[in-house]
Amino acid sequence: MAVSSDRHTVDGAVEPVRGRDPGHTVIGYAEQYGLIVVWAALIVVFGALKPDTFLTWSNVSSLLGSQAVLVVVTLGLIIPLTANDFDVSIANVMTLSSMVIAVLNVLHHVPIGWCMLIALATGVLVGLVNGFFITVFRINSLIVTLGVGTFLHGVTLWISDSMTISGVAPVLVKYVIVTRLLGIPLEFYYAIFICVVVWYLFEYTAVGRRILFVGRGREVARLSGIRADRVRRGCLVASSFLGALAGVMYAGTIGAADPQSGLSYLLPAFAAAFLGATTIVPGRFNPWGATLSVYFLVTGITGLTFLGIRTFVQELFYGGALVVAVTLSQLVGGREERL
Repeated sequence: MAVSSDRHTVDGAVEPVRGRDPGHTVIGYAEQYGLIVVWAALIVVFGALKPDTFLTWSNVSSLLGSQAVLVVVTLGLIIPLTANDFDVSIANVMTLSSMVIAVLNVLHHVPIGWCMLIALATGVLVGLVNGFFITVFRINSLIVTLGVGTFLHGVTLWISDSMTISGVAPVLVKYVIVTRLLGIPLEFYYAIFICVVVWYLFEYTAVGRRILFVGRGREVARLSGIRADRVRRGCLVASSFLGALAGVMYAGTIGAADPQSGLSYLLPAFAAAFLGATTIVPGRFNPWGATLSVYFLVTGITGLTFLGIRTFVQELFYGGALVVAVTLSQLVGGREERL
């Protein structure tokens, strides 16, 4: 993934890490805010075609709340992606995390607080395992996380006996999906809070600066005094932790754990991550762009569903969006490097 070619220091200063200013040009503004304009156009079109259903507050609040889990998964993905690593195990971590909560809480009557801590610790452990094999044995991150993810899926099927487990503690459901602020489930605000944290990490900390430099060139970063392997391991741990957190939210959203359905989050998360790299901070994975892209894609799918398009549109939309997003991110990144 190409990134902008602006220069930064890595001495720990607190000045923000920013992409190259696209300038006061039509192309620059189109790159930075074009997706927002297209999203607004989608809302207008679908609202005009289905005003009695699409523009209702119940639909809006449902859309914002129901996609919070996907937002968290996408935010987890962009951390290692910024360091030029892939984590395709994140959806498996999410599924395992939700299943750990269900098995411990429902079958073994462990208090929900301890279940959540164990689920999050499981995510950290997976991240450490990923980082160990990737940085110590120099194996491609895609291969390692694919293998680890497949292993985790087997563990999930084993501990659940391949069955959906329902009856998760109502208190978790209450503080994830039932309790609302301004009519929107609390899980939406959790996702936005995480987005703010990741944004601050990327823009205003030395850690975020090091992640960016490692992603641009590991050898150059190493020669500059950055411990590239430690940065990469940290990114993979953060990704798995957010995947596990998404699993906690997922269990609270549906009040159960399903050994299969969580895996469907991987493709949409990658599509949103790469599409987000074409907006807000063009040429760079960024949390606001990723969050915006999640809701842009879901708006399109929801609108088409209301128009009576059959369910296969979701796969068509996400698959096509991923190819287009990767292509656009490469074009935008290449243009930024030439500036």
